[in-house]
Amino acid sequence: MNKFHALVAALLMAGALSVQAQALRPEVGKPLQQAGELLRAGKAREALAKAREADGAGGKTAAEQLMIDRMKAAAAQRAGDSATAIQALESLFPKVSGNEATQTAEALAFAHSQNKDWGKTNQWIQKAQSLGSSSTQLKQLQAYVQGQSGDFSAIARDAAAAVSAAEQGGRRPEEADLLRLADAQSRTGNSTGQTATLEKLLTYYPKKDYWSIYLGRVQRKPGFSDRFALEVMRLKLATGVLTKTEEFMEMTQLAIQAGYPAEGKEIVDKGFAAGALGTGAEADRHKRLRDLAYKQESDGKASIEQRVAAAGTQKDGNDLVQLGYAYVTMGQADKGIGLIEQGIAKGGLKRPEDAKLRLGVAMLKSGKQKTKAVQTLRSVQGADGAADLGRLWSLLANQAG
Repeated sequence: MNKFHALVAALLMAGALSVQAQALRPEVGKPLQQAGELLRAGKAREALAKAREADGAGGKTAAEQLMIDRMKAAAAQRAGDSATAIQALESLFPKVSGNEATQTAEALAFAHSQNKDWGKTNQWIQKAQSLGSSSTQLKQLQAYVQGQSGDFSAIARDAAAAVSAAEQGGRRPEEADLLRLADAQSRTGNSTGQTATLEKLLTYYPKKDYWSIYLGRVQRKPGFSDRFALEVMRLKLATGVLTKTEEFMEMTQLAIQAGYPAEGKEIVDKGFAAGALGTGAEADRHKRLRDLAYKQESDGKASIEQRVAAAGTQKDGNDLVQLGYAYVTMGQADKGIGLIEQGIAKGGLKRPEDAKLRLGVAMLKSGKQKTKAVQTLRSVQGADGAADLGRLWSLLANQAG
């Protein structure tokens, strides 16, 4: 916190250095002027001695005591003498108003924090805030104090209020407030709230680290279906956070098992190109998986038209949706979109929201229907993870520009 002490001390010193303009007696004015010069020269202890010399003068007027308190506070804070700084600041506070009163309250909060007196620190934080302070430094101090006391419920409450106020005011919440809120929610066991806060971080600050954290935990969200494991990996790949050997292996296998061998081939090829596959003790296993993906892709491509014809005779549209997305993974997005739309129109779907999710992603991959894709993805419903994935894909689409 030392840099904050120095900042507030500098503000106080600016007031103290106006001593030349004051009608002070020589026995007060001269040592204060010398103290100001010493303070500007970086000689805080010597400046404090001069301020004390001025304080020793008899019969001081209210104006003289005010200037002495200002100088003592500034010099003591710079010298690291928190006890003297607190005494001077507490003497100064009732005598000042406006911005200087706010700065003095802030200075007292930081001075008490240096002594690890968290109760008084919090008292002066609240006083400064009541006077209108909204400084980032004071908010950081407040979070630090609450953390020291273990009052993470208070941290969550204050951070949530700051986030809400920003959003209601049409502003982007501070990243620090979102991080404080997520951490406090984690420490208080509010996993649902933390997940929502992480999603806000993705919305306002779409960093790769936040994507990694969110996608690493979204599958643990209550009610999130295991059938979306491949979809989560697709998002990891799209956001650049799928990098591990076992992830490339798992995604390749899941794609093949789901009936998307072309996607499996694409993933295994990316794994080899990235050096995540094809090396190390498991290199032969990786090569066998690649051979399987290539064979499955070849077989799938050879039979897909026949399977589409058969799907057209079915009473429901499930196979049309499945095969439509298979075409998307083969790089034929427009043809795939048409089949998915036919399947949805035919009806009788086991999971209509899944089909809508597939359609939205297919539209994104086509590169031609972004607006419609986002609308489709945002319309996906359900408490099993489909709606979450729809929002994440739409969020990623908007971030891509």
